Amino acid sequence: MKTLVATEKPFAKTAVDGIRKITEEAGFELHLLEKYTDVSDFYKAVADVDALIVRSDKVTAAVIDAAKNLKIVVRAGAGYDNLDLAACTARGIVAMNTPGQNSNAVAELAAGMMVYMARNTFRPGTGSELKGKKLGIHAYGNVGRLVAAIGKGFGMDVYAFDPFVKAEDIAKDGVKALSTADELYGACHYVSLHIPATEKTKKSIGYDLLSKMPEGACLVNTARKEVIYEDELLRVMEERTDLKYVSDIAPDNHAVLQEKFGARYFSTPKKMGAETAEANINAGLAAATQIVNFFKTGDRRFQVN
Repeated sequence: MKTLVATEKPFAKTAVDGIRKITEEAGFELHLLEKYTDVSDFYKAVADVDALIVRSDKVTAAVIDAAKNLKIVVRAGAGYDNLDLAACTARGIVAMNTPGQNSNAVAELAAGMMVYMARNTFRPGTGSELKGKKLGIHAYGNVGRLVAAIGKGFGMDVYAFDPFVKAEDIAKDGVKALSTADELYGACHYVSLHIPATEKTKKSIGYDLLSKMPEGACLVNTARKEVIYEDELLRVMEERTDLKYVSDIAPDNHAVLQEKFGARYFSTPKKMGAETAEANINAGLAAATQIVNFFKTGDRRFQVN
């Protein structure tokens, strides 16, 4: 079996060494395509491979068409909107992600962003403390659970809304389960957003929800920019001069938000939630292990298509 790691932004050397060890011990060939600048190089490299590992690289229908022998593609990370799932399914290719491997890195970033915004983006002036504030977790998955635990460590009162998680399971963590997003946004000074970008969730966070937030509230987005209705975010921040927005994904109207709102808005220059050495290694090794298990035992546990 021939496995390709195609990464415009490469894994750390330790991760690549680990991926090589896992695949070669299983009797597979490993090939690398790193720091490529032309997608045609991707098309050529994928032409005869059986398995593909990517990070944020886009696996489009054209890539799938070029990969005549491809049987499985694994996105090393939780999000997988860079994979054309329809094209994969049409060709009978299994698409997977590696849930949980980046979770701690993203959760710690979300916590850091809350501190950053509470303290006026570290500019002079009086800030506020997180202790005693209400923290809302929108989607109580791997990352959401960790953010909740960190929030409790800060002394915050933690709430969560997730229609796919039982209220009693949320309550076991000492977190108050709410039944609607409206309740969550209406109650919480900070809302940490962890929903995926789907047809149902795109532009779902807009004026109606954000206008319900308490005075001085802050939305923390380490999920996807597509879930924010950006025009409505702009509108509500213009009307509510107390609201704050911090994001790990620069919105399309980044320049406007930056100019208008100063310390009430911040976005990282490039998505960095999973950019830790530990997450980089964990996700790469998990991807390689999942490929080996797929071919050896037919394991499809993390299939997303």
